[in-house]
Amino acid sequence: MGNISIVTDSTADITPELLEKYNIAVVPLKIFFGDEEYREGVDLTPDQFYDKLKSSPHHPRTSQPSPAEFAACYEKLSKKADHIISIHLSSKLSGTYQSAVLAKDMVKVPVDVIDSKGASMMIGFTVLEAARAAKEGMDRQSILSLIDEMIKKLKAFFVVDTLDYLQKGGRIGRASAFLGNLLNIKPMLTIQDGLVTPVEKIRGKARTLDKLLEKVAMDASKGTLRGTLVHAGCKDEVERYREAFEKHYNFKELTISTIGAVIGTYTGPGAIGIIYY
Repeated sequence: MGNISIVTDSTADITPELLEKYNIAVVPLKIFFGDEEYREGVDLTPDQFYDKLKSSPHHPRTSQPSPAEFAACYEKLSKKADHIISIHLSSKLSGTYQSAVLAKDMVKVPVDVIDSKGASMMIGFTVLEAARAAKEGMDRQSILSLIDEMIKKLKAFFVVDTLDYLQKGGRIGRASAFLGNLLNIKPMLTIQDGLVTPVEKIRGKARTLDKLLEKVAMDASKGTLRGTLVHAGCKDEVERYREAFEKHYNFKELTISTIGAVIGTYTGPGAIGIIYY
């Protein structure tokens, strides 16, 4: 059966505690404020990033890891792993997946590279399920099937204060349909087939919670859910959302996750949403 190691990148937004608990290796993406370079989750926490976003004169830029950085990670893991499964940010949002694909030919250990077709905890949940399965000794093919199922099951809805950050970062995807006169309109978005996709326009931030509850209603009626409320630097608000979701629906687990620096570069501060399965 062999020893299987799980690798992801820093956009999975998994807490350091869970990464350690399940022995998940992370290859960080980079964030630049002008000439200042930071490795996500290593040199820059999400809170530090949102503080910097308010004070820096520079709009942040992001950069994917190089194939060599992935290869170094795989090489290190190959000392104890017979096989590696590497799960990454949607290939339609970043070149991270492609870097990992190039890296797998640079090492002797066999590597399966997976396009999560998602971002943030859409990747995170998939990675955690795979890591739990690997820890329990599940074989490679069973873990790959589990990953495939997770990718199909996961849903995400999020509301951003403005589309400016997605537009500036070139990640606006199909949500460009929402550009134009958005006075007091909050765009609700999802990630579909790996791309940012518009759902609907919400008039005023006050209606965001009701609209998110509405989106989850159909799936909640079919059974128990697991999920996380994600936010870009708005902790107090997201606690209120959790209370409402737990009151309305049956969640086996509903956590709170902070959107990391790389994804936060594109959502901008104030974004809030739910990722669940």
